[in-house]
Amino acid sequence: MTPVSEHDPDIGLFTVLREDGSADPKTDPNVPDAVLLRGYREMRRLRMIDAKMIVLQRQGRVGFYGACTGQEATPIATGLIASEGDWVYPALREQSVMLVRGFPLDAFIAQVFGNSGDVQKGRQMPSHHSGRSVNQVSWSSCIGPQIPQAVGTAFAMKKAKSGNVAFGFMGDGATSQPDFHAAMNFAGVWKVPCILVCQNNHWSISVPTEKQTASRTIAIKARAYGLPGVRVDGNDLLALYKVLSDAKERAKNGGGATFVEALTYRIGAHSTSDDPTRYRSEAEVNAWKKKDPLDRLRKHLVLRGLVSDAGDVAMDEELSAEVAASIKRVEALPPPDRASLFDDVYATLPWHLREQRDALVRGPSPVPHG
Repeated sequence: MTPVSEHDPDIGLFTVLREDGSADPKTDPNVPDAVLLRGYREMRRLRMIDAKMIVLQRQGRVGFYGACTGQEATPIATGLIASEGDWVYPALREQSVMLVRGFPLDAFIAQVFGNSGDVQKGRQMPSHHSGRSVNQVSWSSCIGPQIPQAVGTAFAMKKAKSGNVAFGFMGDGATSQPDFHAAMNFAGVWKVPCILVCQNNHWSISVPTEKQTASRTIAIKARAYGLPGVRVDGNDLLALYKVLSDAKERAKNGGGATFVEALTYRIGAHSTSDDPTRYRSEAEVNAWKKKDPLDRLRKHLVLRGLVSDAGDVAMDEELSAEVAASIKRVEALPPPDRASLFDDVYATLPWHLREQRDALVRGPSPVPHG
């Protein structure tokens, strides 16, 4: 048996950014300035979207929301490296990958409202985004089924020799689910072009990681399935960019899947239905706030002379106006057309459903809310 070493990639922690914001020259991937600035802007926009969506939920204007605060680096880094033909299978905190890939903000926000602007026609819960235009599939509130779905898509990519990869995301709790083990085994045996990413934010809702696994790290679990595992600082955009880029190149070149554990922390509640003060301490949250991924990236960009206080103020004003205007447009939209209830199941609608649809359309209009 090979001895376990702190230098093993699935035991140690790959990082690039130091506390002062400088990059370690031994691990720095030398990401172009334009890409770093794009990532910075996307992270700031995502944080603003999340804050505004939580306010809307508290005001009763939307029913539910799961914010990404503190975990923005992983989805944004993924969006930056994903190619047009790649597919993404998110968990709760990776919806923003689709925004980085060009999905319209109005349609993204409309999904939270579930109205006629929603490409899903109001059929999914909020924060369960998907969009065929960017090859992103909605996750399920049942924990873990998106993992084998991502692996299955990657298997099809391999058969088709498409040259693309599939990204499958999960939280730390999902690694204790049967779907995780089935997916990892399949990915290892068939060497599919897939990147499986666990955002280990230390809490599977209210269950701490140490109470749901005895494994030394989550990344080390990949060894049992014949996959390389990498443990990376999930609050370091540069480190994530490097690890995910390497995993993608490996997959495209026939090397098979990679399992990535991104060590991070959920600063806010699990969702707007959760009260985290019931199960974790304020001291713990404050300690992780000092490792905020947005602050760490900003320190690095300041050292490189790429951002300034004045520039941040101007950016936030622009982003706030963009998000506010989008919310105003979207909230004014009507509900989905009632007849759309019968869409998207049959290529040709059966006669009995045509009759039901026609009866629904002829019936009285619903009473508007308010």
